[in-house]
Amino acid sequence: MSTTKFRFEGSEMNRHLLMGHPSGLFILFFTEMWERFSYYGMRALLVLFLTSSLVDGGWAWSREEALGLYGTYTMLVYFTPIIGGLLADKLLGYRWAVALGALIMTLGHASMALDTPWGLYAGIAFLVAGNGLFKPNITSIINGVYKNAQEKKDGAFTIFYMGVNAGAFLGIMLCGYVGETQGWHWGFGLAGIFMFFGMLQFWFAQGIFGNIGLGPKAAVKFDISDAIEEIGNEDEVDIQEEVSPSVQFDRYIVVGVLALFTIFFWACFEQAGGSMTIFAADYTNRVLEGAAANTFRIANTLLTIVPLIIITYVLFKLFKITFRKYFASNLFLGTSFAIIWCVVVWMLMKQWDADKPEIPASWFGILNSFFIIAFAPLVAKIWESKYNPSAPVKFGIGLVLLGLGFGILAYGSAGIPQGAETASVSIIWLILAYLFHTLGELSLSPVGLSYVSKLVPAKVIGMMFGLWYIAVGLGNKAAGAVGGQIDAIVESHSMSYFFMIFTLVPIGAGLLLMALNPILKKLMHGIK
Repeated sequence: MSTTKFRFEGSEMNRHLLMGHPSGLFILFFTEMWERFSYYGMRALLVLFLTSSLVDGGWAWSREEALGLYGTYTMLVYFTPIIGGLLADKLLGYRWAVALGALIMTLGHASMALDTPWGLYAGIAFLVAGNGLFKPNITSIINGVYKNAQEKKDGAFTIFYMGVNAGAFLGIMLCGYVGETQGWHWGFGLAGIFMFFGMLQFWFAQGIFGNIGLGPKAAVKFDISDAIEEIGNEDEVDIQEEVSPSVQFDRYIVVGVLALFTIFFWACFEQAGGSMTIFAADYTNRVLEGAAANTFRIANTLLTIVPLIIITYVLFKLFKITFRKYFASNLFLGTSFAIIWCVVVWMLMKQWDADKPEIPASWFGILNSFFIIAFAPLVAKIWESKYNPSAPVKFGIGLVLLGLGFGILAYGSAGIPQGAETASVSIIWLILAYLFHTLGELSLSPVGLSYVSKLVPAKVIGMMFGLWYIAVGLGNKAAGAVGGQIDAIVESHSMSYFFMIFTLVPIGAGLLLMALNPILKKLMHGIK
């Protein structure tokens, strides 16, 4: 067992370290990974499915209608966590809420796989409700593990965010490919299979967290050996810092300001699932031949296999720690990875056999996830080093980088005629845009979760995570509303003009937030 100067909560096994963090963090890493697989797999397909012709199995909706539903769905996904957070805080406990939410989302994907109108709408309702229970409470468990190791939190949430994006990477790649090539309902159904596996692997390994995340009544029924362990370590547990009402009020102000700028960020960033997907489908040259086709085959194989090898390596490291005590959990987790490898090999063989491979429109979404998997460990190390700016500066950097990514798209689409409904722009502009968007996301999103957990009292952490996700939801709805105007803006101005809107707004917001940094640092009263 590795040793550390930090006090991590949970069972004794949770203090066995992996990558310098408790092994329980990686149970949550893989649970969140499968949930994000299901969410982003569905997200990658929704707009494409709705706007596809009836002949191709879609619903032939207009872009504005499709993006309207997309924005409403993604907004509600982030609105319901406040209800789920309250239920967990007062009744269920975080762990029951996570498991129940995962089960409800599994039912949602099963409904969507039925390929009927009522199945789609019922599935969306289940996904929204299940996500409300799942999303705020899995992060609340992390908060419990690190309540006496605050200095490690930024790094922990960044590693956790790597799990988020590992799931997004696999979900977009596999559900997108299967949906676009084999049928939309097959893609929706594949997402549900791994949501189910994620629920089971979490359920059978939850004992690693000791009493963390149990409801008030369930906590007294927990395994006696863990209770004895907690009693034996009572002298090591720190009492949470008590602060005056005025200090806490100031910290709430900071959370509110960061939440406001978070809305601007996600209103632009979530064009990835809407207008940027439309741009990939209708305005980008995705049919490759000759040297370009071979380059794509090689790059896509490496892009797929290398991250999967890295994630599988983390899986085996976790197995070495937890396999004996949590065999069932590891069995479900290992089985899911075996299935993933089989689907990946099948997909790559199909692409290598094609004379002129066509890049699926959903494929570009995996770039965000790949870049996060590649850069998250580096960013985590930076945040744990002396080069660690305050939250407002990190947020500002994230917004500026996001705007620069859209500036690249504005430049790349400058040659598209006004009012054009199709074009064949080079894929390089989307690739570069996703790189800048990813670096911006790493500077803002995981840091936001970490600072919410630092700035609010532990007794309301679930509810506050829920409120934070409401801000993200408002950004998602704005993304759908503004992105839905793509046809009108391209008709009256140009595609370049459309993307320039998303260039100027986040850059301006980022510079303003960095200017407010001295005031906000004072209001945080020592929180770093």
